[in-house]
Amino acid sequence: QLQLVESGGDLVQPGGSLRLSCAASGFKLDFYYIGWFHQAPGKEREGVSCIRADGSSVTYVDSVKGRFTISRDSAKNTVLLEMNSLKPEDAGIYYCAAGTMGCTESATSVRWRTWGQGTQVTVSS
Repeated sequence: QLQLVESGGDLVQPGGSLRLSCAASGFKLDFYYIGWFHQAPGKEREGVSCIRADGSSVTYVDSVKGRFTISRDSAKNTVLLEMNSLKPEDAGIYYCAAGTMGCTESATSVRWRTWGQGTQVTVSS
């Protein structure tokens, strides 16, 4: 059974940092495109970042460029999202998703075949 589990969410002050993890079981993440998505309270889920299956390319939504970094830890079968200079608007639930048909910011795209349960990020002083 293909499964993704996110972790690393926490309460952090504005300007702080967090590292989110997306761990896979039942399949090898290296063969998949992995996307990170953010869902703020009362809003739709939106793409934040994506890494190609071969790791050769990464993309970010404009609002997180220069602050977030996506990377793979193949030994741990995990994809990380380093989040720096966090802002209150970054708060919400963060999900990772896996697919084989390329990156897209659309959370409703059929490209995303497997989703995690999400991890909560709170940014508040």
